[in-house]
Amino acid sequence: MVNKAILIGNVGADPEIRYLDGGVAVARFSLATTESYKNKNGERVDQTEWHNIVLWRNLAEIAEKYVKKGMRLYIEGRIRNRSWEDQNGIKKYTTEIQGDTMQMLSPKQDNGDYTPRNNAPSTNASIPPQPAISEPDDSDDLPF
Repeated sequence: MVNKAILIGNVGADPEIRYLDGGVAVARFSLATTESYKNKNGERVDQTEWHNIVLWRNLAEIAEKYVKKGMRLYIEGRIRNRSWEDQNGIKKYTTEIQGDTMQMLSPKQDNGDYTPRNNAPSTNASIPPQPAISEPDDSDDLPF
């Protein structure tokens, strides 16, 4: 069986970082992917989907330092569904992408920072890819 998600999109907000007991880092942020097509009238239509991304440990710490709103990212991971009860006892559900690999696709500036996509200069030149960063495959996944 396979559970794999591959996304290329733009970060919707700076990551929110938490440190759990034991110092385990967790980063959460939204990622927008947009599909463009022409409708039956020949007009271009953009359809944007928002994805909840969760990164753990080393990837979370890297996201805390480098990932900013507007950046273009490549995320590879697994689809996870989880549920919880809110303070009123109502069951809530969410779908998240638990990222195992992250690659920053926004251009790198001279100072080493990455330029968010909305501030990137308009160009048709290809951006040399940054090395992909992967999380080691831990068999002791945390249950949340």
